[in-house]
Amino acid sequence: MSVAQPSVLPFVAAQPLVDHHCHGVLRAGGDLAGLLNEADGAAVADGMAFDSLAGLAFRRWCPPLLGLESHASIEDYAERRAGLDPAEVNRRFLDACGLRALCVDTGYAPGGLLSPAETAGFAGAAAFEIVRLEQVAESLAGTGVSAAAFPDAYRAALSERVAGHGGSGVSVAGLKSIAAYRVGLDLDGRRPADAEVVAAVSRWLGGRYDAGDDGHGGYKGDGGDEGGDGGTGEGGRVPRLADEVLHRFVIWCGADLGLPIQFHVGYGDRDVDLHRCNPLLLTGLLRALEPTGAPVMLLHNYPYHREAGYLAQVFPLVYADLGLATHNAGARATALLAEALEMVPLRKFLFSSDAFGLPELYYLGTLLFRRALSSFLAGRLDDGDMGLADAERVTRLIGAENALRAYRLDG
Repeated sequence: MSVAQPSVLPFVAAQPLVDHHCHGVLRAGGDLAGLLNEADGAAVADGMAFDSLAGLAFRRWCPPLLGLESHASIEDYAERRAGLDPAEVNRRFLDACGLRALCVDTGYAPGGLLSPAETAGFAGAAAFEIVRLEQVAESLAGTGVSAAAFPDAYRAALSERVAGHGGSGVSVAGLKSIAAYRVGLDLDGRRPADAEVVAAVSRWLGGRYDAGDDGHGGYKGDGGDEGGDGGTGEGGRVPRLADEVLHRFVIWCGADLGLPIQFHVGYGDRDVDLHRCNPLLLTGLLRALEPTGAPVMLLHNYPYHREAGYLAQVFPLVYADLGLATHNAGARATALLAEALEMVPLRKFLFSSDAFGLPELYYLGTLLFRRALSSFLAGRLDDGDMGLADAERVTRLIGAENALRAYRLDG
């Protein structure tokens, strides 16, 4: 199924995309309003989620794939969707995305969520896994490991997880930190000594509690999954890692493995304190991590996408994307992408959908990205700022080659 639209440059429409940060889709069903954006509860009641640019984009672009006219009502859309086989719904939307590879974050995998391989199979794409650093720590804590043994045990557990043991059955391409949700991004750059880690683990495991779901009942971006997917300790209680020393420790352990480390930045659900998610707060840590050679991938970034572009400009191993902000901006995705590209080297910007649960989010993420990139490049071509060969090369870089290089997916 073609993703080309009349206003999209042919070479942009034809470019196979590498989605360097995304999640699995649901085997069946899914709350359309609840998964469309980062709001939940009363904030999405009475169809409020669809009275947004994201909702308008959904109703413009998604209905035709189910045989409806653009702008069909959400009620008619939901009825038609429910009448189709769930696998067919997944196939229609994912097959229309034009994806080459998916790097799937498996840090949250509720019942009914397809594996990376299953999700990628609907798209006809290769699958890779992104391992959540904090999930490995929480799973290890659930085994009853002592504080004194934790530093060495974590290093061993992370290495084993990266090797694929106990994982999703596909190769691990990178790691991810959700420090933004737990403690914010104002992290000390210094590598913590093991003695500091032992003391921090003692504090952490001494305060076990039921992590619940971080204040809401479903997945919302990177927030709703942060509490309860680790290992289970005494009485079914799971310790929620929220200690600055331990977040630094797991990040440094990941950097020692040399894999790309993704950081949630900026936009997320209401569990996040947005003012603590400015990527500029990472500056000291980025300086400290640079000698390790581990690439740092700044995810989402809105409303700090310009700050992320600056960091990608001045730090050789820092990359940036727009993530789920692309489909949330709807028709404004074009303007948002232009802002994100103001400072960032074009060899340092990547495509990401951050889609979760609904195959429609993959489709919207890829389609709106293609339209935004095409508009940006067409403007540069019209103004004589670049030649056609440059525009084609930039499309290859942002659409796939930057991710293939940073994650070593071809090597």
